[in-house]
Amino acid sequence: MSDRILVRGLRLWAHIGVLEHERLMGQWFELDLELCCDLTAAADGDDLSATLDYSRAITALQIQARTIRCLTLEHWSERILLLLEELYGPVPISLDLRKCQAPVPGFSGTVGVCRRRYWP
Repeated sequence: MSDRILVRGLRLWAHIGVLEHERLMGQWFELDLELCCDLTAAADGDDLSATLDYSRAITALQIQARTIRCLTLEHWSERILLLLEELYGPVPISLDLRKCQAPVPGFSGTVGVCRRRYWP
């Protein structure tokens, strides 16, 4: 399936990290999503009910980010995949989850995880 809904650059404030101050203070993360689905019916009929409403995912992920507490991006990414599956069922999902400022001396880039579920 070549049709995809893309969400790029979703910034989320969450309390994730191995270091205690990361979990206490919180920090910014950035999420990119791809949801595979056939967009033909929505495109032909201009019908939101015939597609995957990305606003539902964004809202649910913002709520999840405010409440989750864990050590690793790996664990949070699994929780994100489960949340998206609850919303949309077993559709192919791809995500890239990045910590915007990793607490590594002398490093100013991002670190992250890439996960796929039901991906073709």
